[in-house]
Amino acid sequence: MSSPQVNGRLPAQRSRGQAPATRARAVSLVGVDENGLGPLLGPLVVTAVLARATPAGERLASRKLRGPLAERVGDSKALVGYGHAALGEAWARAFARLEGPDPASPEELFQRLSLDARDALVAPCPAQHRDLCFRDGDAFTSEVEHVDQCTRDLAALARRGIELTSARLIALCNRRLNDAAARGTSRFTVDLHAMERHVLDARARAGEPVYAVCGKVGGYDYYSPHFGPLAGRLHVTLAEGRTESRYAFPDLGEIAFVQDADATHVLVGLASLVGKWARDRLTAQVLRYLRAHAPELPDASGYHDPVTKRLVESSRAVRAALDVEDRCFLRDVAKAAPKRRV
Repeated sequence: MSSPQVNGRLPAQRSRGQAPATRARAVSLVGVDENGLGPLLGPLVVTAVLARATPAGERLASRKLRGPLAERVGDSKALVGYGHAALGEAWARAFARLEGPDPASPEELFQRLSLDARDALVAPCPAQHRDLCFRDGDAFTSEVEHVDQCTRDLAALARRGIELTSARLIALCNRRLNDAAARGTSRFTVDLHAMERHVLDARARAGEPVYAVCGKVGGYDYYSPHFGPLAGRLHVTLAEGRTESRYAFPDLGEIAFVQDADATHVLVGLASLVGKWARDRLTAQVLRYLRAHAPELPDASGYHDPVTKRLVESSRAVRAALDVEDRCFLRDVAKAAPKRRV
């Protein structure tokens, strides 16, 4: 393996990366993942899950689960589809139980998990539709027994050495993404900076250095030049490559960006499921806002599929009538992935 390098790229021979050795004491682990990086409609949601893990729990966290629990934890794209996010909602409600009473509504649940307060979320919203994305009025879709099952799953993981303590999410609406793109900041960089915020927040809540695993961001292999909240912090590059890039920060801990982490790391899989629920709910909020005035509009996932494209075209008139700005509704896809691996 190439020698570690402080605040810079590794030599030309890039390391493929290796999973860090299991530590001999209990540590704080973080799993971070994104949902909605590339759609036409709906927000980008970045979610983090924090846990305290024994050495055995750390080993368990870094491999794919087996048995019945594997049917409820993993890559949200494989486990749930749009409109069927009850599993993710059940996990979100179970995480909320770790820190307080059951939320009374999806909006209360969302606000409890959100890293940003509602006033901050709606700050860039035009006055005529400040409630386009963030409002109350919808109902839970998961049954209480499903929430109870996820609660039992959390207890089972704790018995095996992974004590989950919290979940947090950052929701970035299309307006924020489009405004960032206009400033020359791609959605990939916005995603990375949200992940950095999560790691800093987890470090503050854990009260000790954390070991974070994040899903890979776009085509990035080298992350240091793109850091935002972590920019300027002393760090050591431990590995950089197609499958994994890993960095160590004094007092903060380690951050690894791992390919397909949501399918292979327990905490990242849980973050993916909670984030899937949040993204689907916020996308549905926008559609309900429009369908209240045009009920014939199709239900759409927001991704690049025929139904979503039909929704974009068929909603033009009602969006104009309601003065819903395009940059709040439709993603500017001009800022694509890096053409080379950077």
